[in-house]
Amino acid sequence: MSAPQVVVHRDKELMAQAAAARLITKIVDAQAARGSASVVLTGGRNGNGLLAALAEAPARDAVDWSRLDLWWGDERFLLDGDPERNETQARAALLDSVPLDPARVHAMAPAGGPYGNDADAAAEAYAAELAAAAGPEDHGPVPSFDVLLLGVGPDTHVASLFPELPGVREEERTVVGVHGAPKPPPTRVSLTLPAIRAAREVWLLAAGADKAQAAAIALSGAGEIQAPAAGARGRRRTLWLLDEAAASQLPRDLYPPASA
Repeated sequence: MSAPQVVVHRDKELMAQAAAARLITKIVDAQAARGSASVVLTGGRNGNGLLAALAEAPARDAVDWSRLDLWWGDERFLLDGDPERNETQARAALLDSVPLDPARVHAMAPAGGPYGNDADAAAEAYAAELAAAAGPEDHGPVPSFDVLLLGVGPDTHVASLFPELPGVREEERTVVGVHGAPKPPPTRVSLTLPAIRAAREVWLLAAGADKAQAAAIALSGAGEIQAPAAGARGRRRTLWLLDEAAASQLPRDLYPPASA
């Protein structure tokens, strides 16, 4: 696993714009190298802020959207089209405005869908879909995602892996149903840390003073059971993208002056 790198931007708007530009470059490079690219999306204000910035970026047309696979790191187990679902928000922010191949947009099943109200069955189905998309070169049951995006919660949760709950302790399964989440809705579906760590690059997004303590804890060497964000690492790169407010409790030597 790669050691974390930290990049700090002046404010959340600049952070979103810079992350969007960085993501476009990564997708274009992957498509040039292998013909396609794969990205795991995250919800929340920072994940949606990045997608909105990407929608406004002039360079977005450099991406061949038809050769992009999109996955989700987690989903709120709500009815299809519910405004609180990560998929619904992502479609509004970006996905409905670019020419994606619908077969390559891998949404997690909603409540009331093919698996009824069984979040565990929905998780098993998503794990099977990931396994079917993995090739021999991936050496495991999930694809080697080019970039996996994660928001960081004030409690250090990533995806729907919350401190001390069973999901963050999972070492075998790649996707789990989450029950009793400490923030609504209580039922969710989430990738696990083993699936997250299959990504070539993991980018963690945090903006705002309410994320400062979480960033400081996760980057201080905390254990992943107590601070799930600390366990989110990419195989080649782990990148923390912060604004100045979220970085306010970090030791100044953790990031170069130029990154601000």
